[in-house]
Amino acid sequence: MSRGISLFIVIFIYSIGYSFGGNNDFWNTQKKGANCFNEVMTEQWFSDARELGLEWVRIAYDKWDTDHRDFLIGDASNYEGLVTEDLEKLKEVIDRAAKYDIKLVISPLSLPGARWRQNNDNKTDARLWEDYNFWEQAIQFWTDLAKELKEFDNVVAYNIVNEPHPELEAGVDEQYKPGDVSQLKDWYKSVERTPRDIYQFYSKVIGAVRQVDTDRMIMLDAGWYGQPGAFCYWPSAFEDPNILYAFHMYEPYEFTSNKNFREKNNYVYPGPVPFGKDTIFWDKETTRLYFKPFLAWAKNNNIPTNHIVAGEFGCMRKNKGAGLYLQDIIEFLNQNSFHWAFYSFREDAWDGYDYELGTENMGWKYWQAVERGESPPLPRKDNPLFEVIKREF
Repeated sequence: MSRGISLFIVIFIYSIGYSFGGNNDFWNTQKKGANCFNEVMTEQWFSDARELGLEWVRIAYDKWDTDHRDFLIGDASNYEGLVTEDLEKLKEVIDRAAKYDIKLVISPLSLPGARWRQNNDNKTDARLWEDYNFWEQAIQFWTDLAKELKEFDNVVAYNIVNEPHPELEAGVDEQYKPGDVSQLKDWYKSVERTPRDIYQFYSKVIGAVRQVDTDRMIMLDAGWYGQPGAFCYWPSAFEDPNILYAFHMYEPYEFTSNKNFREKNNYVYPGPVPFGKDTIFWDKETTRLYFKPFLAWAKNNNIPTNHIVAGEFGCMRKNKGAGLYLQDIIEFLNQNSFHWAFYSFREDAWDGYDYELGTENMGWKYWQAVERGESPPLPRKDNPLFEVIKREF
């Protein structure tokens, strides 16, 4: 085969992706969905998700009630096996989703040695990235879970862990300049083949899962809380053909977060926003610059577009410019044919990212009712902000 024809094939595959086959056919073409980190999973939630047209849901169970310290894993400090009653609850939810033809990606927020911050008195748990013993516990956890879930056809991927961050407090600045990932590459050289080597960690988890489930899609979040540039220090893509590479997008965080609204910073999109050590004018072109290193890495590693997922993106609904921000992010993801899931759909613990509520405050009557211990209905309705998302389904 001539070099010209070979190059054409590589470019063609990268542009359109390729078919997975078997149960993984779901991911052949772009899929759009939402995140669900709810405390309680009702049948009504899945019915509403089906009515909206969600094709998949990235679901986390760590807020669900359990008689143990940590749902499903028992105790993140000492994993000894799946908690039977928690596993049955998870399977019931998976069956409930199947009833409404909702595909699920199972996404733990905690692993052994890495308890989710919000379940850990808001303290970071970095033991997984400091001690190989917790690697072994996490690997055993995923071996056990994959063995239990492999028969569920509507579970379309295992997302190994939500927003891993081995870089935290390990010599990396919180944010890197858009388009420049040199610091991350330098950092990886200093931690390669240590417990902070997320690439090697994932390699071992993949190998273990494949012993019990040979071809289910495995979704890998980038390091540094899922920042796309954190893929760029990986030595290569994985040889396993059924891997999804997932990033999260909340940048610039000083604009998108609740902090912007709560502290009345009044950062607007598009507009100047603090980012790392600088203040940057952030608009759709800055977003493209931010993603440029990741896109180059994916292309250099021949990763097709249907292997790339925006596992989360969103913006606190009251921040000025939230609608345009969401519109620009969705436009970028669609132009690249990446799978995506917005954060979030009808969350039951907080309303900040519930776009059906629009951009307004809930009102004093609503909060008075909450203070009385009541559960007043949320005034969800079509509005310009939610329309940015709803028209995609």
